[in-house]
Parts: sequence; C-alpha cells; structure tokens
Amino acid sequence: MRYKVLLIDDEPGALEGMMLWIDWERLGFEICGTSGNGADGLSKIKELKPDLVVTDIHMPLMDGLEMIGAWQKDGDRSVMFVIVSGYSEFEYARRAMRYGINHFLLKPIEEEVAEKELETVYRELCREHEKRSINLIAAHEKTVCLLKKAAMDEPLSEGDLDALQRLSAAKAAWNFCLVQCDPPAYARMRETAAALLREREAMYLIDIDTHSFGIVYGYAPFRGAEDEAFRILERLSEACASSRVFMATGMETGTLMELGRCCKTAKEAVLFNFYDTAYGRIRTYDSVKDQTFRYHYDQVRLIDRMTGALNVLDAPGFAEAVASAGQSFRNEWVEPEIVKKFVIHLMYQMMDYWKELGTEQSESLLEACRPLPFGMSDAVIHHDDLMDSLLACGRGTIELLAREQAQKSQGIIQEINEYIRAHFREPLTIRKLSEVFFLHPVYLGQLLIRKNGIGFNELIHDLRIEEAAALLKQGKLKNSEIAESVGYANYGQFLKHFEKRMGMSPNEFKTKT
Repeated sequence: MRYKVLLIDDEPGALEGMMLWIDWERLGFEICGTSGNGADGLSKIKELKPDLVVTDIHMPLMDGLEMIGAWQKDGDRSVMFVIVSGYSEFEYARRAMRYGINHFLLKPIEEEVAEKELETVYRELCREHEKRSINLIAAHEKTVCLLKKAAMDEPLSEGDLDALQRLSAAKAAWNFCLVQCDPPAYARMRETAAALLREREAMYLIDIDTHSFGIVYGYAPFRGAEDEAFRILERLSEACASSRVFMATGMETGTLMELGRCCKTAKEAVLFNFYDTAYGRIRTYDSVKDQTFRYHYDQVRLIDRMTGALNVLDAPGFAEAVASAGQSFRNEWVEPEIVKKFVIHLMYQMMDYWKELGTEQSESLLEACRPLPFGMSDAVIHHDDLMDSLLACGRGTIELLAREQAQKSQGIIQEINEYIRAHFREPLTIRKLSEVFFLHPVYLGQLLIRKNGIGFNELIHDLRIEEAAALLKQGKLKNSEIAESVGYANYGQFLKHFEKRMGMSPNEFKTKT
C-alpha cells in the first residue's frame, strides 16, 4: 500500500533535496504536493488529504508547530507528522512532543538516516490503517445491526434511539429497498449489492430472510433520481434483470425512527411484482399504495374446468382452462399467495394420477414440468411463469396418462370386442362398457374407432343387422320377432338400420334369398 506525503518547507532547495535524495516510492510513499509555509500547508492538508506531512518548524506566516496545533484542533481526519529541524531548533522539537510528534529529521538530512526513520513511519501508518479499518468495520457492523432492529420493529434501547437520531441527521430522507432472490441467485446478487454499496455514504446492506436482503439508504429528496443512492439502486436493478429477483422500495421517511414502516411498506409493494412481466425492476410503494388485491374468486369453476379436461385427456381444453384462469387472476388482481395455493392444489391432484404410472414415469414427469411450485411460498416467481408451469405439468400428465392407457388398452381391445359381440343384443351403451372395463367413455370410444375403423354405435348396429340377415334367411321368425331378438325394441328403428346397411327392406331381402 502507498501512502500520500505532503512536504512543507520555506526553502525551495530543502524541498527539492527531500524530493530527490529520498526514494519515496521504494519506501511505500508518493508525494502528493509541496508547500512553502504553514498557512498554505494547512490548506493543502485539507485539499490533498495526505497520510503523512513532513514539515519544517521555522517558517513565515505560520510555523510548523502552529500548523500542527491548528490541524489537531480543527482537522477532520488523522494525519501523521514528521518534524524537520536543525540542532539549534531542539527546543522546538521538544514542544512538538507535546503534540504527540515523535518522528524527527535533522538538517542537513542524511539519506540513510531519513530512510530508516521513514521505514518506521511506514510501519506505524500500516498499523494505524489496519486499526482504523477494524474500527470502521466494527462501527459499520454495529450500525447495520441497529438498522436491522429498527427495520424489523424490534425493541430499541435509549442508546439505540440516540444512535438512530444521530445517524438520521446525515440525510434529509430515508427509505428501504427490499431485494428478494431465487435461491440460486441470492449469493451473487448479495455480493453485487455489497460491492456497489462499499464505502457509499448513508447506504447499508442488511440481511432479512434466508434469500432476502434490504438496503437502507439516505438521500436528498429535492435531487430525486439524480441522487447517488438512486443511481446505485438502478445499477443493482440492471444487474438483477437476468435473474429471478424482485425489488421494491417502501414509504419515504424523514427519520430512521420510522424505518420499520419503510420495511413493511416495501414488503407490501414487492407483492405486486408477481403480475409484472420481467425481473429486476424496482417497484415503488407510491406506485401501488392505492391498489388492492382480491381474496375471493370463482375457485370451483376454474378447478372443475381443469380437472374436467384432465379426466377426458383433453390437452387443448386444459390449455384453454389454464389461460382463462390466468387471465382471470390478472384482471381481478387476485392475491399472489392465493394463486400459488390454487396451483399447488391442482399439482397435488395431478400427483394422484402420477401414482398410477410407476416411479420411473413419475420422475420423468416431474423433470419435464420444472420449475414446480411446491413449497414456493418464499420463492420469486411471476404469475406467467407459474401458469406456464401448471400448463406444462398438465400437458405432461395428460400425455403420460394417454400413453399408459394406450399400453393397457392394447391387451384388452380384443376382449372388449368379444364382449360387444356377446352383448350387442342387449341395451349396451358406451358408458356401461366403460364401467365394465374401467376406461373413460371418451377414451374408450376413440380406442374402438382406432381399432375397428367405426364408432361404437355403428359397430352395434352392424352386428345386429348381420344377425338379423342370417335369421331372415332361415325364415322361421317374423320380422318383428327378429328385430326384438337382435336388440331393437322399436321395429321402425330396426327397419331404418336394415335398409341403410342392406339397401333393401327385410321382405325384399327374404324374397331375393
């Protein structure tokens, strides 16, 4: 580490000698400026902020000791001083000790002696810097702990309240920015925020929950977006745009005594990010304070539409039901946690279907439907992402159920056709057949069409007319008796289907055969 040095002497030759004879860079220093008297030197200390001042004692306008005394009385930072004096000025040197000065260089300056003394000064500066750093870190951590207590509305002692009031005086206005992160993004986002806030005035990072943190920031209200605090928050927002991160600021306050209200209103505002279309944008409490969520909606109708589509393996119908539900939630501003519970409820219903598929198939469905919303009460997810997840899971469920039923049906389709041939004379319906074979009526009807090329009803009438034709050839029964024996309670219905399939009436058929 290099420390800045200011050289002060009223003799130009002495200044030039110190600059040339001493290898300042090798010793860990860099000369930031020079001065010819104490008054100007005092001004240069304020302007250049040196770590070390090497000064002559006897100078016009203000001598070195007067300058040191003035700085130690009114200066705003710690500075180390080295006195340059001659043997005749030893009394000045003794006075310097009263100011805590214990490093001296005698004129004429000898390079070797000066470098040895400056090496000692460098080590002391390093120790002081480390000590200051530790103290600053400790003070910062103490401030952060105090701000967290205030933000969380925890009890504050009188000392805490006094400290908050002193801290409040640094800025005219204060607020709280809540940053909620998806677990994989949390560490990176917190590190980014910490880097942006490092050594920033009146900006503090505090940890809230497992994957949330907050930024307490002070600013000048009249400067608005031009204030540095807002620029820092905007840079953090830009860094969060590619990750699942929600950000929101609370209600502005003029004192840190009301930081709890800032935090609470930021938590209220961040909920509205659920219906946003992107991540990383900062939601302000002022933009949503007049907006309210709804807690009631037509849950039964929405669930019935989706489960109905699932039951009949209707993927387009399920997609339409999800889209309708999503639009309803958005239009009515349904409270986010209620929407999440709605989706979770449907997910668990679908899990009941998965249990019939076996472990391997269930795992493949779970993988295909990520990100799943189970346990997502603290997760960062948009409304659209949530509905997309529900849609993907529903489609996967329908696809796997259809595949499973298709596999099962291949082994029993012959059995189903044999059952139909044995019972076509009875008042057999597709619903009754589905109950016998434990298949959904719609799916069973589609399966029979794929296997036989015709629908269930057409197959029944074909079998009945086929048998009726055989009985007519035997000539033992009346037409009405044949119609009844093959399953027609109404002769007119029998006649219609016979003529349709045979191209003639039963009597014409008997005459020709």
